Amino acid sequence: MSEAEESSGMAHNAGPDEKTLQVLRDMANRLRIRSIRTTNTWTTSYLIPCSNAEIMSVLFFYTMRYKQEDPENPDNDRCILSKGLPFVNVATGWPGQGLGAACGMAYTGKYFDQASYRVFCLLGDEESTEGSVWEAFAFASYYNLDNLMAIFDVNRIGHSSSMSVEHCIAIYQKRCEAFGWNTYVVDGRDVKTLCHVFSQAAQVRGKPTAVVAKTFKARGMPNVEDAESWYGRPMPKERVDAIVKLIESQIQTNEILVPSPPIEDSPQINIMNICMTSPPVYVADDTVSTQRACGLALAKLGHENDRVIVLDSDTKNCNFSDIFKKEHPERFIQCCIAEQNMVNVALGCSTRDRTIVFAYTFAAFFTRAFDQIRLGAISQININLIGCHCGVSTGDDNPYHMALEDLAMFRAIPNCVVFYPSDAVSTEHAVYLAANTKEMCFIRTSQAETAIIYTTQETFQIGQAKVVRHSDNDKVIVIGAGVTLHEALVAAAELSKEDISIRVIDLFTIKPLDIATIISNAKATGGQIITVEDHYPEGGIGGAVCAAVSMEPNIVVHKLAVMDVPRSGRCNEALDFSGISSRHIIVAVKCILMT
Repeated sequence: MSEAEESSGMAHNAGPDEKTLQVLRDMANRLRIRSIRTTNTWTTSYLIPCSNAEIMSVLFFYTMRYKQEDPENPDNDRCILSKGLPFVNVATGWPGQGLGAACGMAYTGKYFDQASYRVFCLLGDEESTEGSVWEAFAFASYYNLDNLMAIFDVNRIGHSSSMSVEHCIAIYQKRCEAFGWNTYVVDGRDVKTLCHVFSQAAQVRGKPTAVVAKTFKARGMPNVEDAESWYGRPMPKERVDAIVKLIESQIQTNEILVPSPPIEDSPQINIMNICMTSPPVYVADDTVSTQRACGLALAKLGHENDRVIVLDSDTKNCNFSDIFKKEHPERFIQCCIAEQNMVNVALGCSTRDRTIVFAYTFAAFFTRAFDQIRLGAISQININLIGCHCGVSTGDDNPYHMALEDLAMFRAIPNCVVFYPSDAVSTEHAVYLAANTKEMCFIRTSQAETAIIYTTQETFQIGQAKVVRHSDNDKVIVIGAGVTLHEALVAAAELSKEDISIRVIDLFTIKPLDIATIISNAKATGGQIITVEDHYPEGGIGGAVCAAVSMEPNIVVHKLAVMDVPRSGRCNEALDFSGISSRHIIVAVKCILMT
């Protein structure tokens, strides 16, 4: 512990004097008044800060260390709560994602930055029913995140009715202790006790701390406090004015407390402009799955920058992220089978640009974390998500493991770049491009081993497709990505034996889509396009291409996609059964030319 930490700890252990306590009470009441006035202008009035105003007052003006004028300072303490404020990096709402993000921040502070900043997370009792909260509890305990504090605002009342456990504080205490957390139970209205407990928690080593605070919804509001009927309803102006006047009468001081400055010991880092210092090493005769190529690319990237980290959900032996772990074990985070928490932790690790985050699991499993992914987009946080085992080409695995909805899901996320590389070379470029992109990215990879298409000197850009086969006599365009691009090339070779020429395009990124290349090539080949994808027809490549050419006359799109629930089988059998093999492409081309 540094001298600055020791002196701060000694001051806080002595506790605040009575004057400071009164100022904290008054600041809580000012927060309460602002909450009432602000929320009463909305169509609904949540009244949340009225229950936790004392907690917020003590936390922000006595316990936390930060620079008010520099909310993004890397040395500042962090706070997660359900508000979109400059110093709140993850706007979580109330469905329970906040603690997982706080875990990511705390992990980064403890293991990567090795800095003094602490992380605080305010949880409502209602969101504590979410399973992802307890995934985060297990994660924080396992990794000994003693720089993390979770504060439960137990005010009894949910969104539409009272909670099942109401004010049974002992239940919350037992739950927290069962997960191995240092736990305190406090009266959330008592600023003196809050000051003492928050200071005590800072001295705990080896385990995270939970503070279970008993509070009351709409505290300080006569006939509204602890009443279920008022939650979510705006109050009449006359009643608001009377309540505000009553609370103002309880304020005894005009002083404002200034938070203590942070301890400035976070390392200087650089996560910008990571270059591929050597080209990919694959040769033309290689056959490599894109998910293996992705694991190799991540390990290579880890040598380029020491802030690259990889999160896994106990799939490292399937998705090849174990290659990264072997070469960079200190930057590999095992999140176990808890994908919601894995994404939340990734969001937390990425805040304030402290790391370059890749979260890698079966693409199908991201469906259960879609709410967390939406949260990342809302908070405009840069994370990279890699999905493996995509489509029916996964083969012998259970259909449950085959991602066939993932493109639709990620295309729907605002400002999300969606990569779909088709060989090992393009996969390596996708990883490096994602690392340098300050937006959310999704990389779709496949289990099937496929040939190398591109030379090691090929260059790639986001939003730029590749025309991989063409001639002046092309009559149809076939657009694919991943394994279906290889099926298209096989079909093109077979058709050429019958003097039928087709043009083949590799999209590389599904979002943004290279609309110009698609339209110009369609016009040059008679306007007939076939899209073929290892994905359901809704929301995938076909839908993206149809939308892109929808305003263009004389361009027709024919879609080949997985039309039904898949079944297990060898890769080639599965592609053929699902109607997306080279044989089906050949049939589709001939049907178009016959009409």
